[in-house]
Amino acid sequence: MNLHPMKLVTIICEALLEERVVEILRQCGTHGHTAYSVRGSGSQGDRSADIVETGNVQIEIIVKPAVAEAVLERLQRDLFASYAMVAYETDVRVMRPEKF
Repeated sequence: MNLHPMKLVTIICEALLEERVVEILRQCGTHGHTAYSVRGSGSQGDRSADIVETGNVQIEIIVKPAVAEAVLERLQRDLFASYAMVAYETDVRVMRPEKF
């Protein structure tokens, strides 16, 4: 089996930011994303997935390391100071790297 190293970037943010985050992803060169409505609690209190306007969304992308770094830097620069969000990267290995 031939696996290729990539990065999984996970972004959890207010659902109202989804379109803005997706636009940043496109500008940074990503080829696609996956998004989920999520719920939980943290420093901003409880978040329910029942009401879209007040819920959270989890957005995931698999990208090359340089793209992951660009995405995380852009999110930090443009959104972190004003919105409740978390972003992190994880090492992954994928088949068919040309898809990413």
